[in-house]
Amino acid sequence: MKRKWSLYLGKFSGIAVYIHWTFLILVGWIFLMHTQMGHGWAAGLWGVAFILALFTCVVLHEFGHALTAKRYKIRTKDITIYPIGGIASLESMPEKPGQELLVALAGPAVNLIIAAVLWIYLKSTGAMPDMETLKDAKHMQDLPFAFNLLVANTALCAFNLIPAFPMDGGRVLRAILAFRMERAKATRVAAGIGQFLAMLFIFFGFFFNFWLVFIGLVIYLGAGGEAAYEATKSILAGFRVTDVLMTRFTALSPGDTLEKAVEVLLDGQEQDFLVIANEQVQGVLTSKELIHGLSSFGKSSLISNIMRRDFITLTPDMDLQDVYIKMTTNSCTAYPVQQDGKLLGMVDKKNINELLLVQQALQ
Repeated sequence: MKRKWSLYLGKFSGIAVYIHWTFLILVGWIFLMHTQMGHGWAAGLWGVAFILALFTCVVLHEFGHALTAKRYKIRTKDITIYPIGGIASLESMPEKPGQELLVALAGPAVNLIIAAVLWIYLKSTGAMPDMETLKDAKHMQDLPFAFNLLVANTALCAFNLIPAFPMDGGRVLRAILAFRMERAKATRVAAGIGQFLAMLFIFFGFFFNFWLVFIGLVIYLGAGGEAAYEATKSILAGFRVTDVLMTRFTALSPGDTLEKAVEVLLDGQEQDFLVIANEQVQGVLTSKELIHGLSSFGKSSLISNIMRRDFITLTPDMDLQDVYIKMTTNSCTAYPVQQDGKLLGMVDKKNINELLLVQQALQ
């Protein structure tokens, strides 16, 4: 799937790699920072080369997660590089604690392996700087390129093992706790520890380094989001698609205009529609795609021009937890439900949210 505002770099093992345009701002800033330190354009190019080498290690880190998850039949949609790091878009994390532990540790392990290889290289070539050299060095350029990369990979490994979501260490902690307690409770405990650490980061950040405040906020929000996500999955446990099946809905035709779809949208509470022809589902139209289609093609355009054709078909006995996970990792929020080739109805995110509200009220 093409990512907006991102440059496609290629694909490895079926996983597409993108770089977000904001990463170019970081590269430009690194170049200017080094040149303004009085070392000229050569120092600027050194800084750019180093940041590119470092983010290559970040990509390898994310592939560590992705390829380990692949062993457990968990697909990774893509890997995207941002100025703050990389994100591997796994469809889900393994439910079994042992598997989640391995997937979470795989990324930091890659950085540790890279650091070990660089250490062996520096030792074998006699390029490893001694303590005097380290003390006398005033800038990064005064030390071997490989040594700086070794230190950076070691720091990446340590940073990612902080026991707080969304760091790898948060998932490691959750996996360890899940060996002795339910996953939902393990998530709550891990999230609580993460948020406590986040508050410490924020507190000390005001006195020592403001970057700690930013890191603390990211950890606090990430821990809260992970806890809420796991709590939602826990509530949906035991429910099936048939429990939220909508049998009364408005079906549209591929030959209908966007104007007709807008009339239906404004006339009721429905926001997602099935597009049906000859008693077969041809596509799905969401309100977001409808609005985008209106601005791009006008109200006279046909629904067939903008409807989604890559929709997922559900069966009534499917686990609602699995459907919820699909909805959180896929931009499509409505799915047709069929059995033996016959359309029974549809499920959308709004209906699942209503079930969640009911269950939360009952609890």
